[in-house]
Amino acid sequence: MSDLRQAIDSAAALLADAGIDSARCDAEQLAAHLAGVDRGRLALLDPPGDEFFERYREAVATRSRRVPLQHVTGTVAFGPVQLHVGPGVFIPRPETECLLEWVTAQQLAPRPVIVDLCTGSGALAAALAHHRPGARIIAIDDSDAALDYARRNTAGTAVELLRADVTGEGLLPELETQVDVVVANPPYIPDAAELDPEVAQHDPHHALFGGPDGMRVITAVVALAGRWLRAGGLFAVEHDDTTSAKTVELIDSSTLFDDIHARRDLAGRPRFVTARRHR
Repeated sequence: MSDLRQAIDSAAALLADAGIDSARCDAEQLAAHLAGVDRGRLALLDPPGDEFFERYREAVATRSRRVPLQHVTGTVAFGPVQLHVGPGVFIPRPETECLLEWVTAQQLAPRPVIVDLCTGSGALAAALAHHRPGARIIAIDDSDAALDYARRNTAGTAVELLRADVTGEGLLPELETQVDVVVANPPYIPDAAELDPEVAQHDPHHALFGGPDGMRVITAVVALAGRWLRAGGLFAVEHDDTTSAKTVELIDSSTLFDDIHARRDLAGRPRFVTARRHR
């Protein structure tokens, strides 16, 4: 195992030199991925062969060019599910798991109707299907590439995927006052924001940016939630950490919601807002 430890040490140093804050973690994650084990079991591995080390060097070199770790491994964990991701789809972030946890903690009808707007890889839809297998879940996105990943990630579930632009007019009128929960992780980054290379060069810009103040798609999402939710229905929308107050104000100004709360992620940053449709 000394050879593997040395390889991981060297990889961590290379990734740190490339400006990657999570260098040690990423070096271990890459080794675990190639070995087919959990990161915590690396110390229990039998000594790998030359082929492993060659593949490991290639993977570390790719990551050192600031290709996202999740593109190298092809997967990302999100709540209770493992998702396939890659070029063309937004990589789900751990911060969004706080929104997921809030939704799963709510009391819902036995067979609720849930709509996931801007589903991307299908992360929220797949995780909610795991927690609520009896729910009808409709996941919407306007990217063919994203929906290809979402289709793969929701295979074997009852999630319904729909290609549509959430900013368009008159979307799904048959859902008006029929939905129990609307969730959304829309494009919300202000256009002028500076981003790490992993994000700026690899996440699709269409899934990142929400106009000059980041609120363009959030505005459309709030309007849809107001139309679709039944009395007492729940709404949760993620936002940029600079636009929490704007999101609260937007939801409140619609006069359709009460019980409006700005909520923080595990790092303490303002991350999403929840509300309830007036009864």
